[in-house]
Amino acid sequence: MKLSKKAFGLTAGILWGVAIFIVTNFLLIKGTEGTIISGLRNFYFGYSLSFMGSIIGLIWGFAYGFVAGWLFSFFYNLFIKTS
Repeated sequence: MKLSKKAFGLTAGILWGVAIFIVTNFLLIKGTEGTIISGLRNFYFGYSLSFMGSIIGLIWGFAYGFVAGWLFSFFYNLFIKTS
């Protein structure tokens, strides 16, 4: 079975971006520091523990998730051919 690179990339990007968005806003509503998720500012330029930061995290998360999903399906399809 061959995986679609575009579909898998879009799925992974949407899931990762939305997860960052939801977790950031949950921590804002809860009122905690979010020390672990605040470490994302080292990887995502412009990210902070704020509503605007959650939107920036959504965009960066989608980009990273899309690339990771695309690469995963690319290598999956490559290895499935050789076996």
